[in-house]
Amino acid sequence: MSLSQRIQSQFSESIAAKQAAVGAMAAPIETAIRLMAAALRNGGKVMACGNGGSAADSQHFAAELLNRFEKERAPLAAIALTTDTSTLTSIANDYAYDQVFAKQVSALGRSGDVLLAISTSGNSPNVIEAMKVARERGVHVVALTGKGGGKMHELITAGDVHLCVPADRTARIQEVHLLTLHCLCDGIDALILGETK
Repeated sequence: MSLSQRIQSQFSESIAAKQAAVGAMAAPIETAIRLMAAALRNGGKVMACGNGGSAADSQHFAAELLNRFEKERAPLAAIALTTDTSTLTSIANDYAYDQVFAKQVSALGRSGDVLLAISTSGNSPNVIEAMKVARERGVHVVALTGKGGGKMHELITAGDVHLCVPADRTARIQEVHLLTLHCLCDGIDALILGETK
């Protein structure tokens, strides 16, 4: 296979993954949008966490809410739990890396807030621990996963939303995750700005 063919194959696979995802994910994405918008309207916040590329996605999402997405509007309360190196390293050093997000959710999470928990495999131990603490604090969870949802799927309860990409390849899952985040941003803005019902 030539390099050009490899590139074309990447594009084709990404398109196919997104087409396969829309049928499975459109309805739960709408539910997640309504959940997050309601939390923000009621003075709550959205916290986001994940590892590696999912950490970057957490930061991207929080920035789009706190600053703006595509339209001018008031800042929305969002925080990425992946950015404070002093907090992350002190928790990892003094306790365990599994607790780096959970302790932040315990300190910052309030009933009615939302935790966006991102893991391509659905098996990230520190994201799972954050979900457990979220449940204790009355924080709703929007889990963004792939590969069937892994262990995170088992933690979804009433009031939570599972956005699971129907794919197994990490790169394809991450590409659909980014599109999903943009759908969330667009939908939240539409509800906040009164452009849709």
